[in-house]
Amino acid sequence: MLRRSIYKTPAQVRAMVEPGLITAAALQAVRDLVAPGVTTLELDAAASAVITARGAESNFQMVRGYRHTVCASVNEQVVHGIPGDRVLEAGDILSIDAGAQFRGWNGDSAFTIVIPDPDRPELVAERQRLSDVTQGSLWAGIAALAGAGHLAEVGAAIEEYVEQNAPEGGYGILRDYVGHGIGRKMHEAPSVFNYRVSDPGPEVRPGLILAIEPMVVAGSEATFVEDDGWTVSTVDGSAGSHWEHSVAVHDGGIWVLTAPDGGAEALAPFGISPKPIG
Repeated sequence: MLRRSIYKTPAQVRAMVEPGLITAAALQAVRDLVAPGVTTLELDAAASAVITARGAESNFQMVRGYRHTVCASVNEQVVHGIPGDRVLEAGDILSIDAGAQFRGWNGDSAFTIVIPDPDRPELVAERQRLSDVTQGSLWAGIAALAGAGHLAEVGAAIEEYVEQNAPEGGYGILRDYVGHGIGRKMHEAPSVFNYRVSDPGPEVRPGLILAIEPMVVAGSEATFVEDDGWTVSTVDGSAGSHWEHSVAVHDGGIWVLTAPDGGAEALAPFGISPKPIG
C-alpha cells in the first residue's frame, strides 16, 4: 500500500487554508447561538448551514456511523457527544468540535464555552477556569511548535502549561484520545500527544500540518464510552474541556488554519508571530 508522506508540499499547504476558514466560520455560528434553551441539534444545524453555504462538506459525516456535523459534549462529556434534543442550561460547560472538507482537503477545530448562571457563580468560575487552562495549553502547544525540533515538544508544553495553571489537586489530561495530522483525511499520521512522551517523534519542518487538541478534565482522567457508542464521559462525573486548532508549519513559520487571524492574538503572549501562507 502506498504510504503518503506526513509533510505536505507548498501547494498542498495553500489548499488547506480555505477548509480551515470554513471550519472556523461554522464554529463561530455555533458559538453565536449558544444559550440556555437551545438544543445541541440546533447547534448542529447552524454549523451545517455554514459549511454547505461555503461549498464544503462536513467531514464528521464521512466518519462511518456518524451522521452529524458537530460533536456536542456537555458537562461530564468530554468529546464525541452526539447532537440531539438535549436542551442547554445555565451553568453548562459545552465543547463543540467540527470540521469541513473543501476540494478534498480538511479542517478540524473545537472550542469550549461556559453558559453564564448568575445563581451559581462559583460553578461557572470553576468551569471557566478549566476551559481557560485547556485553551491556554492549546496555545502553549502551538507556540512550542513554532520553535520545536521534534513533535514531542508540543505535548510536553501542553502538559507543563496544565500543571502550572491548574488549581490545587490538578487536572487530568486524557491519555486515550490525542491530536493528529490532517490533510486529505481528517485523521492522518502522526499522533499528537497532549502530554510528555519519551519518543521525540517526527521532525518538525515545513509541510507538517497538525490538529492539536488537548482534552482536559477537572478530576480523574479515567473515561468510558456511553451506550451510544460515541460519547466519551468522565468516570467520576467531573467536567471536561476540549480545544483544538489545525496548524500548518510552512516555509515562513506557522499559521493557525482554523483561526481567522492565523493565531496572532493568542500567540502574542508567547512572543510568537504567525506568518501567512504565501
